[in-house]
Amino acid sequence: MARRLISPCQGCGLLNAGFLGVFSSSHYQRLPLSSSSRSSPGKNCSANRANLRKEASHWTSSASSLSLHSLKLVNKRTTCCVATEPPPAATEEPEMDLPKEIFLKDYKKPDYLFDAVDLQFKLGEEKTIVTSKIAVSPGTEGNSSPLALHGCDLKLLSVKVNGKDLKSEEYTVDSRRLIVSRPPAGIFNLEIITEIYPQLNTSLEGLYKSTGNFSTQCEAEGFRKITYFQDRPDVMAKYTCRIEADKTLYPVLLSNGNLVEQGDLEGGKHYALWEDPFKKPSYLFALVAGQLECREDSFITCSGRKVTLRIWTPGQDLAKTAHAMYSLKAAMKWDEEVFGLEYDLDLFNIVVVPDFNMGAMENKSLNIFQSRLVLASPETATDGDYAAILGVIGHEYFHNWTGNRVTCRDWFQLTLKEGLTVFRDQEFSSDLGCRTVKRIADVSKLRTYQFPQDAGPMAHPIRPHSYIKMDNFYTVTVRFCFLPISFQIPINMHAFFHEHQPSCHLSRVYEKGAEVVRMYKTMFGASGFRKGMDLYFQRHDGQAVTCEDFYAAMCDANNAQLPNFLQWYSQAGTPTVKVTSSYDASSHTFSLKFSQEVPPTPGQPAKEPMFIPVAIGLVDSSGKDMPLTSIYSDGILQAITSEDQSVFTTVLRFNKKEEEFIFNNIPEKPVPSLLRGYSAPIRLDSDLTESDLFFLLANDSDEFNRWEAGQLLARKLMLSLVADFQQQQTLSLNPKFVDGLRTILRNTSLDKEFIAKAITLPGQGEIMDMMPVADPDAVHAVRTFIKKELALQLKDDLLATVTSNRSSEAYTFDHDSMARRALKNTCLAYLASLNEPDTTELALNEYKSATNMTEQFSALAALSQNPGQVRDDALLDFYNKWQHDYLVVSKWFALQATSDIPGNVANVQKLLAHPAFDMRNPNKVYSLIGGFCGSPVNFHAKDGSGYKFLGEVVLQLDKINPQVASRMVSAFSRWRRYDETRQALAKAQLEMIVSANGLSENVYEIATKSLAA
Repeated sequence: MARRLISPCQGCGLLNAGFLGVFSSSHYQRLPLSSSSRSSPGKNCSANRANLRKEASHWTSSASSLSLHSLKLVNKRTTCCVATEPPPAATEEPEMDLPKEIFLKDYKKPDYLFDAVDLQFKLGEEKTIVTSKIAVSPGTEGNSSPLALHGCDLKLLSVKVNGKDLKSEEYTVDSRRLIVSRPPAGIFNLEIITEIYPQLNTSLEGLYKSTGNFSTQCEAEGFRKITYFQDRPDVMAKYTCRIEADKTLYPVLLSNGNLVEQGDLEGGKHYALWEDPFKKPSYLFALVAGQLECREDSFITCSGRKVTLRIWTPGQDLAKTAHAMYSLKAAMKWDEEVFGLEYDLDLFNIVVVPDFNMGAMENKSLNIFQSRLVLASPETATDGDYAAILGVIGHEYFHNWTGNRVTCRDWFQLTLKEGLTVFRDQEFSSDLGCRTVKRIADVSKLRTYQFPQDAGPMAHPIRPHSYIKMDNFYTVTVRFCFLPISFQIPINMHAFFHEHQPSCHLSRVYEKGAEVVRMYKTMFGASGFRKGMDLYFQRHDGQAVTCEDFYAAMCDANNAQLPNFLQWYSQAGTPTVKVTSSYDASSHTFSLKFSQEVPPTPGQPAKEPMFIPVAIGLVDSSGKDMPLTSIYSDGILQAITSEDQSVFTTVLRFNKKEEEFIFNNIPEKPVPSLLRGYSAPIRLDSDLTESDLFFLLANDSDEFNRWEAGQLLARKLMLSLVADFQQQQTLSLNPKFVDGLRTILRNTSLDKEFIAKAITLPGQGEIMDMMPVADPDAVHAVRTFIKKELALQLKDDLLATVTSNRSSEAYTFDHDSMARRALKNTCLAYLASLNEPDTTELALNEYKSATNMTEQFSALAALSQNPGQVRDDALLDFYNKWQHDYLVVSKWFALQATSDIPGNVANVQKLLAHPAFDMRNPNKVYSLIGGFCGSPVNFHAKDGSGYKFLGEVVLQLDKINPQVASRMVSAFSRWRRYDETRQALAKAQLEMIVSANGLSENVYEIATKSLAA
């Protein structure tokens, strides 16, 4: 009988619950530790094997209590992993002081394939027994390699091969693996029984219990916390799952696929048997058990099949699921119409979970969502919430084909499924709303999150070359889940993500990945892109594939070659493209000279030219697009045609270090409209003058570029005023800029939401990112000055806009209504910034008279810009009204956390002790702690108080949920962008974090890479 020392993962809950002790292969014996021994847990005991072996010999003969002070952890950095003392025949683990880095170049096909997986769960109040029966076949003929299975936080009860218990010398088990030394030749059956403790699992990975219900999160590497398995995406199998549980406590039992059997058992228990007929990797497995109620509907597919749709949630929230059901049905219809993709099962379930690391998860036929991405009512959710629910419901449903039916060979290929599916959900939302406004929002997000990170210490391509902890490539996707998705007002709610996007990996893998996919559509057109998608599914349905496979399908379907396009997958950094223009009146030609440079990034000092599609139009002096007939490039004259119709926009394929394009038959000097629709994820540096930009702001037919011209003018103005502020000069506003915004504001032909975005100033982080040394105090002061000056000079227009956009009609979620509210709220925020009695009273009246959360919360945010009794009273009133709704309370936390009011760190520290705050709930952590980092002047306070606050919180969080902690520590990743004083203060916090004993691999990876920059 072999006993094993279990040193639990930080966050699994075993340590804090006192369940650290000796585990036997035949029974569990709890040996509680003293409180002092819990203060320095050893997380990777393999690094201390010599010390542990002496203790283990004593435990074998005497089950005495243990103090970890007996472990001599001298000069060893311990990392998060359950460590087990192997049975006597086990092979000694190599000593590991530091986490292991995984490299793409080391990919190897699995030695064994899993053809079928039968899982059985016996859910209990103290423990859960998991039995897995796997049909195993060799990956290659004649393979005799050991079978290595991943595992974490598991108590192994038994291992059988072909029905026979393995002897201790026939397998080894350690903190990360179960290895069957000599598997049988050919096909065989493997049965493993494990014991797990979901109630103590605060990491929210694997199987865990939250608010009384069981739930799972297996992407990327959570399945190994359920049972020993080849937990990698290229091992695809058909699954069945039998769940047994108390019928009273857990009346609803859900898993993947179709429900094939259910019934009652003795002792007040019941069971459900689920079968998924499609192969899937382990990360797509899901289980939910609890007291839930459902909204049920149905969808008739294009082939006439009826699909039952169910959204499960606690009963009190059921009324808030109507919009999610509408979104699901809209997504199913859109995917059929646009891509010809039909749902493939008879049932589709969505489950709402309040405690969830991801924003949502696309498990086959059983999607699991964080509450705020499903639940919505006009009284409690904003237009932003409604729009996000539409997009995320669509995103997870679209994964059924782009991610589930065709999945990733390895996790380095994550952008293959996520970049493609983000692109698909962006197109879905664009088709159901305003395409220009959606494009502006997506590009703003890309620039806010991805561009700064691509210039920082965590820069990597959309397909990384290495990682330490795969979880760090995820967030609750920024797109999906950090600050409440409701902030549509021009106060600095999103600054946190501009400077400190909580997972520097995600925006590259997801958002930049989507831009790379979009470039295929830009070059091949909608029909060409559809042909490429069709070929991709035809070739790879049911397979785990690579980014090259998608590239090949696109090129082959369109009989095209895209030289150096694959550089987008392998090179980090944002290309900078410089453009100069010249007009030759004698030959009626217009020349554009392009040059590109990709800046050096960690590990990639030298870069090759990228393939960059540049959509372009030429605007004449009357503000009209010029017809484009032919272009001369690379020694070849090419006609620009489109089925005998005039062409006003064409796409230049720029793939060299330098290249010139000459347009023919141009009767007058034009103003070029460059990079229309933002056709490539680059930084553009052109020779457009200020006059050109004002001209494009007034006349460009491409609305994205019209908005872009205004943003360029605003950025130049802000940078100029920052320089004046730093030199203590008097600030003044360019009258032409004010007039330009006034013209936009008064233009009734423009979409109202477009106007709202066009008059919104760039964020503080965006401006700091353009400075050699970021100065948060100067940028904040300048942005505040411009905002108040605009409010003062445009006051009459702003007041008129607020008045004309009020409505007494009931709330509706449609573009016109959302656009009206967005414009009204933007103008109200400008007016409230004046902090004058009449404008404050206006905002207060809007707050009190609001009939929906969009207008009420926007009015509250407008009032909250200015410290004082009115602000305090409004915040208290809002909390008292909505304290029963945890999603609304999260908004309330975030609004206070992101405040630029001086010294706000003290208020945020008090809010940590608020009865409504829970450090174990990711959404509240993102709202309060992540939100605080969204205030540059407070997070980057000169005295270092913001840095100290975050450093302390990160260490506290790491013991509860390492994934969430790693997202928070990424706020430090660009610490070298600031002055020397701030650098020293931030560096000290990073060094403090790295030196902490028991640090998780998640936090360690982000913190050490930030320090090494």
